[in-house]
Amino acid sequence: MELKSEERDGALLVSVLDERVDAAVAIQFKDTMREVTATPHQRVVMDMSRIDFLDSSGLGAVVAAMKQLGPNRKLELAGLSPTVAKVFRLTRMDTVFTIHDDLSQAFKSGVDAA
Repeated sequence: MELKSEERDGALLVSVLDERVDAAVAIQFKDTMREVTATPHQRVVMDMSRIDFLDSSGLGAVVAAMKQLGPNRKLELAGLSPTVAKVFRLTRMDTVFTIHDDLSQAFKSGVDAA
């Protein structure tokens, strides 16, 4: 599981570089997210545009990443493919996360959309 993190506009941008987040990588995803989000950024934006498959274990790993940030930090998602967006809609997780169409929308709207 490869993640890339960088600071952007006062937020932490975490890009998922793999095409799948599934049972095979869910634990590694959670561990890597814990490492890259150790910085004190209040806002974390996850670029999921490269992911074309997300199963229930992958969804659980994304939820776990949100929970490990704690109540005072926010995990926002950007760039969900239609297939991944459908998983979030069907599980109603689209009501739990702030989801942006793409990174430009995520950073254009800034913290006000959070």
